[in-house]
Amino acid sequence: MGEGILKNKSMNFAIRIVNLYNFLNETKQERIMSKQILRSGTSVGANIREGQFAESPADFIHKYSVAQKECSETLYWLELLNKTNYITTEQYVSLDTDCTELMKMITSSIITRKKSLSLTPNH
Repeated sequence: MGEGILKNKSMNFAIRIVNLYNFLNETKQERIMSKQILRSGTSVGANIREGQFAESPADFIHKYSVAQKECSETLYWLELLNKTNYITTEQYVSLDTDCTELMKMITSSIITRKKSLSLTPNH
């Protein structure tokens, strides 16, 4: 799986999150949860970008692990927004699917990098 695919998917997801933030702010007059999901949802792609220019394999794993945590937090906010009727089930399922797919891709990248590290002889 190319890093370009993950980069594009995370950017598209961030755009969806910004649009959700605007919807929640303007239409639903919701300020607190909207800001939380804006932070976590856009942080995913930012950490992936940082990881792509990591200084070391350990730095890459760290940045991608942060992106993974941000995905998890975003999933939490999506579920809460759905259960409190700020977003519809349809909106929730669509965003949850995208976020879960990103989480799987990030996790796969971390596992692959860790495996390549274990195959590298120690100096």
